[in-house]
Amino acid sequence: MTPGEECGLYVSTTASSFRVSAFRVGWYGGTQARLVWSSERVRGRVRPEPRFLSDTRTVRADWPRTLTFGTAGCPEGAYLLRLEADSGHQRYIPLIVRSTQGTGRTVLIHASATWQAYNRWGGYSLYAGASGAYATRSLAVSFDRPYDADGAEKFMVYERAAVVLAERLGIPLAYTTGTDVHRDPEILRGAATVVCLGHDEYWTPEQRRHVTQARDAGTNVLFLGANICFRRVRLEQGQTQPDRTVVCYKSSAGSDALYTAQPALVTTDFRQSPAADPESSLTGVLYEGYPTDAPYVVHAADHWLYEGTGLRPGDGLDHLVGVEYDRVTPAAPVPEPLEITAQGPGIHSVIATENALRAFARGPAAHHRPAARTNVSELCKTRT
Repeated sequence: MTPGEECGLYVSTTASSFRVSAFRVGWYGGTQARLVWSSERVRGRVRPEPRFLSDTRTVRADWPRTLTFGTAGCPEGAYLLRLEADSGHQRYIPLIVRSTQGTGRTVLIHASATWQAYNRWGGYSLYAGASGAYATRSLAVSFDRPYDADGAEKFMVYERAAVVLAERLGIPLAYTTGTDVHRDPEILRGAATVVCLGHDEYWTPEQRRHVTQARDAGTNVLFLGANICFRRVRLEQGQTQPDRTVVCYKSSAGSDALYTAQPALVTTDFRQSPAADPESSLTGVLYEGYPTDAPYVVHAADHWLYEGTGLRPGDGLDHLVGVEYDRVTPAAPVPEPLEITAQGPGIHSVIATENALRAFARGPAAHHRPAARTNVSELCKTRT
């Protein structure tokens, strides 16, 4: 939603009443969030059991709306809604009040499709079914249901810290989600930088095309995690709105209804048939594995990424590579020129943090930073 639009909440609770508070995540003189809105006490109701769509093993909570609130006083940004029952029990909902214009700004893309892929609410995710087995997993998951656990696990683990850092740096920011980029690339037009936050695994072909077009038009693209753009998904109709269902057949791609008619939309890993297009052509690296716990070993310490850090060639930062990792694979398609700035045991990575955010906020890095020094063949020639 954009500022000024109405937000609806759909709540089922055994509590007699609850209250909703909206916190904007950011940097407020050391505090990492601020309260922007609170509701009155709302009567609690237990809603019907979720609907189960057996063809795709999809869980959907077709509940009536419990309450609404306006966002006219809410600036663009990443929010956490806290639902607090009269018993003191709390749950959270991540909410992105998205920007409509990103020209000259650093656009933060939140990984909403990935949040939903891992969501186990109702007993089903894209990884496992109620039995816990992969074979009984959902083939499509719905946004029309709550999130499991505390409600905001993926946002808190993989995205919140990057939002706080970007706001602390004071660079011009814009906010959106992968599903919004899928629908409309306008937010990327003229952007200084596009940042994919943390674990951003599930992309539609449209989202990938729009980000690639922005890159080719001169926008910097920064990936702050591994396993990005790994799975190809489709967005389909929800209960009442479009793009509320994330479809991904994965290893059962042969059962996808589009396998023969529209192979480029078949939902499996981007690198797999019937329309293989490895993610490395966008990201420069291929997803390699899970789990790992390895040091990040600096190679090109004179690279501008490491300015002011005091790091030297061979310095290792323990535990920085994990829990998943990508690496440069010479046989895979990559954007060129490509420079590897750090490596680990069997791992090559192209990674940036605060220096990258500051530099990229100035516009195309090729205009004001030294050109990449191609070194892939040099560093990969001894790999087996």
